Amino acid sequence: MIVCIAEKPSVAKEIADVLGARTRREGYLEGNGYQVTWTFGHLCTLKEPHDYTSQWKSWSLSSLPMIPPRFGIKLIDDRGIEKQFGIIKSLMQQADMIINCGDAGQEGELIQRWVMQKAEAKCPVKRLWVSSLTDESIREGFAKLMDASDKQSLYEAGLCRAIGDWVLGMNATRLYTLKYGQNRQVLSIGRVQTPTLALIVKRQQEIDNFVPQQFWVLKTIYRGIVFNAIVKRSDEDLMADIEKLREKAEKKGVPFDMDEAWRKADAENIGMEPIASEEQGMAILSRIKEAPFTITSVTKKDGKELPPSLFDLSSLQTECDKRFSIPVDVTLQTVQSLYEKKVTTYPRVDTTYLSDDVYAKCPQILMGLRDYQHLITPLHGRPLQKSKKVFDNKKVTDHHAIIPTGVYPQALTDIEKKIYDLIVRRFIAVFHPDCKTRTTTVLGESDGIPFRTSGKEIVEPGWRVVFEKNTVSDSSENSENSDSSENPDNCQLSIVNCQFTKGESGPHQPELVERWTQPPKPYTEGTLVRAMETAGKFVDDEELRDAMKENGIGRPATRAEIIKTLYKRNYITKVRKNLMPTPTGIELISLIREELLKSAELTGIWEKRLRDIEARKYDAKQFIAELKQMVADIVHQVLSDNTPRRIQ
Repeated sequence: MIVCIAEKPSVAKEIADVLGARTRREGYLEGNGYQVTWTFGHLCTLKEPHDYTSQWKSWSLSSLPMIPPRFGIKLIDDRGIEKQFGIIKSLMQQADMIINCGDAGQEGELIQRWVMQKAEAKCPVKRLWVSSLTDESIREGFAKLMDASDKQSLYEAGLCRAIGDWVLGMNATRLYTLKYGQNRQVLSIGRVQTPTLALIVKRQQEIDNFVPQQFWVLKTIYRGIVFNAIVKRSDEDLMADIEKLREKAEKKGVPFDMDEAWRKADAENIGMEPIASEEQGMAILSRIKEAPFTITSVTKKDGKELPPSLFDLSSLQTECDKRFSIPVDVTLQTVQSLYEKKVTTYPRVDTTYLSDDVYAKCPQILMGLRDYQHLITPLHGRPLQKSKKVFDNKKVTDHHAIIPTGVYPQALTDIEKKIYDLIVRRFIAVFHPDCKTRTTTVLGESDGIPFRTSGKEIVEPGWRVVFEKNTVSDSSENSENSDSSENPDNCQLSIVNCQFTKGESGPHQPELVERWTQPPKPYTEGTLVRAMETAGKFVDDEELRDAMKENGIGRPATRAEIIKTLYKRNYITKVRKNLMPTPTGIELISLIREELLKSAELTGIWEKRLRDIEARKYDAKQFIAELKQMVADIVHQVLSDNTPRRIQ
C-alpha cells in the first residue's frame, strides 16, 4: 500500500480524488492502492527546554546558554493531534512507500519530515512537488515524483532555521527578561520579530524627532498653466535621486545606465538656488512681477510604461492593504484558500517571475478566465508576448509568481473575489502591449528666472485597459503618485492640450508659496511587509545585502505571523491603519545594545547561510556550531553588563 500524506484534510481530498482513493476511513481516504492521510499543519515541534533537563524548567541566568547536545522533536500537546498522529503512524509502519504531499516549500518539507521521523517510518519515500492543486497539476506531479533525497538540503535548511530560532529565541528571551525585566513581564526576543519591531520604533522616533523646515516655492501661471521655478540642487541630492532610480530599475529587472542617468540629471540641474528665506523669495517675486514671461523651449518625448509585475506574497499583501485595508494575515489566509480551491497557484512565494515552462500553459489558463474574456479577446490572433520581465528561470527557485490556474471560481467570499480579481488582472495585463505615452515639457523664463512645467498623455493605453474597471482604486493610486517626490513639476495634464510656441511671450501671475518639509509616514501593515522584504538595504555589508535581496527579514509566509506576534506581545498597536510602537516596545529596543539582535544584519547572515545549505554549498553542522557560539557570546556580553538599565 502507498501512503500519501498531505498538510490539510482539504488538500488530501483533492489528491485522493485524482488517485481514485474515495473510500473514507477514520483519518484517511483509501482506494486504488493508496491511503491518503493528512496533518493539521504542524503536528510536531522542537522540544522545549524542560524536555531536555528539569534544570531548564525554571528560568535562571546561571543555566544560560541552554544548548541541548542533540535537538529532538515532540508531538504538540493536543488530543486531536495525538489521535491523528496515531492513525498516521499505523499507516506508515505498514506502508510499502510513502509520498510526501506536503506544501512544496521549506516549511512543508519540515512538517512532513518531522512526522515521518516521529512515526519511525522505514519504507522508501517519494516527494510530490506541485505549484497548484488542479487535477492536471496533481496528475503531472505524480507522473514526475521526486526521490526524498532530492529535497534533503531543503529539509536541512528548514531544520537549521527552526533550531536557530529556538536557540536564539529561548536564550535571548530568558536572558533579557531575567537581566532587565524586573520580574514584571517577559521580554520576548526573536531573530525576526526584534528587527521588525526596531523598524517600527525607528520610524516612530524619526517622526517624533522630526523638525519641520520652512521653505518657499516660486510658481507662476501663464495662459492658465502652472509653471514651477527650476531649482538647482546639490550633487548629493542628485546622487540620492539617481540611486532611487537604480533601485527601482533593479526591482523591475530593467537595464539601468548610471552614466546616462547622471548626464540627464546634470543637464536639468540648472537655474537658481533653493529659496531658503521669504525675503529672498519676495525679492525675486518683485523682480519678475512686471517682467513678461517667455517660452524658451517646447519638447515632446514618446515613452512607454511596462505592465505591473505579477504578485509575490508580499506585494499582494501590500496591494490589498493599500486598496482594501485588508490585514496582511487575512490576505495570506485568503490566498491560501484560493489555492486550496484550485483557482490560484501556490501563495507562499517570494518571486514575481514565471519559469519558461509556464509559458506554454498560459493560453489555456487565459481561456479558462471566462469572466474576463473581453480583456483577453484583443490578445487573440497572435502569439502571447514573452517578456523577460515576466519569464525568467533565473528568478524562480521552488515556485513561480502567484497566478490564476484557469479553473472557474465558484462560491468565493467577497474578500476572495477581490483578491482573485487582483491576481487575474495582473496576469492578463502582462500579455497586453506596453502603454505608450507622450510627455510634453515646456520651459520658460521671466527676467532670467527659469521655470518649467510638464504633462503626460496616454497615446495608446495598452495594458491599462485591463484595469479600467477599477476606476476608484486607480484614481487613488494616481493621487498617491502625484506627491512632490513623484511629480516635482506639479504636472498639469491640461498642458497636452495647450499649444505653446517657442519665443512667445506675455503677462503672467507669479506667486511665492510657503511650504514645510514633511515627516516620514508611519508604517501600515502593508508598507511594513514591504520594508521587511527590502530590509537588506539597511545592511552595510554588500555580500549580506545581496543575500537579503531574496528574503529580507523573515520569509513571505511568516511575516504576517510576526506582525501578529508583535501585537500579541503588546509591542505595537494600530491607530487607524498606522502601526505605532507601544511604550514597552520602545523601551525594549532602547534596552538592547547588542546591535546584532535588532538589526537586519543577523537575518542577512542567516539567510545567506541557509540559502547556501539549500544549494549544498554550506554545511548544516557548521551553521549550528556557529549559531551556538554566537548565542554564547551574546549571553556573555549581557551578563557582563553592569549598567543600571532596566525596563521601566
